[in-house]
Amino acid sequence: MTSSAPPRAFNFDGQVAIVTGAGSRLSGEIGNGRASAILLARQGAKVALLDRNVEWAKETKRMIDTEEGTSEVIEVDVTSEQSCKDAVAKTVDLFGAVNILVNIVGVGGAMGDATSVDLDAWDRDMRINVTSMVLMARAAIPEMRRTEKGGAIVNMSSVSGLLGGNPSLLYPTTKGAIIQLTRAMAAQHGPENIRVNCVCPGMVYTPMVRVRGMTDEMRQARINQNLLKSEGTGWDVGYAVLFLCSKEARWITGLIMPVDAGTTAGRADRPALKADYLAEEMTGIPNQANQNNNNSS
Repeated sequence: MTSSAPPRAFNFDGQVAIVTGAGSRLSGEIGNGRASAILLARQGAKVALLDRNVEWAKETKRMIDTEEGTSEVIEVDVTSEQSCKDAVAKTVDLFGAVNILVNIVGVGGAMGDATSVDLDAWDRDMRINVTSMVLMARAAIPEMRRTEKGGAIVNMSSVSGLLGGNPSLLYPTTKGAIIQLTRAMAAQHGPENIRVNCVCPGMVYTPMVRVRGMTDEMRQARINQNLLKSEGTGWDVGYAVLFLCSKEARWITGLIMPVDAGTTAGRADRPALKADYLAEEMTGIPNQANQNNNNSS
């Protein structure tokens, strides 16, 4: 008699994941790459921890080891095609396959507008933020094709790629490019059962933000800008990555997922989102409570 019980949710047993930027700037602290790697390992995946800074990645491995997960550190320069190929080959040597690729690596990059940005820095940072994802996918997709179940790729962008408004020209440009890169890859590799999705974090508080010296006042101002009035962390981003990599997301590809406490949806203090204003717009009749308040002022 067969059991009708559904399979265990978010079970990554037998899956091999590559996470680039799997380290974090501060020991024990949780950035987006470290959170994604830990969560994948926690759910049973074997995780290749790719980072240019091996010591940062070793700290992630130590954290995974404490939970009896499986991971290995691989040094990589994601701007080098050969280094990406070597990292994927080493992953296959260690774990036998590649099923998942999570592209986290990115930098704030060169500052300035079109009239002032340093073009050598522009070329360098475009390669770090965008070309690196192409290079990693170029190396990983052939391995995904070898498996019967296809694969999953998650690219890390930002709400800056959706909204713009950044003082830098380079950062929102690269993050917007990643969004379109994701859609194009999803269309190209969907027939191979390789899903490609994108996570766009809002202003989460990560070690990269901490080392820039953000004050409590600046943090509170960021919190006030989102609908939930709460601060996000690398874990919030990591859980979104985990879902998009999972079998539970098997019918999702080409998705651009903001993880931003509603920042891209609007602001709660805008009149257009207030109930009284909406009631007036829908009925054409001034809200009575609002009239009373106006009369008493």
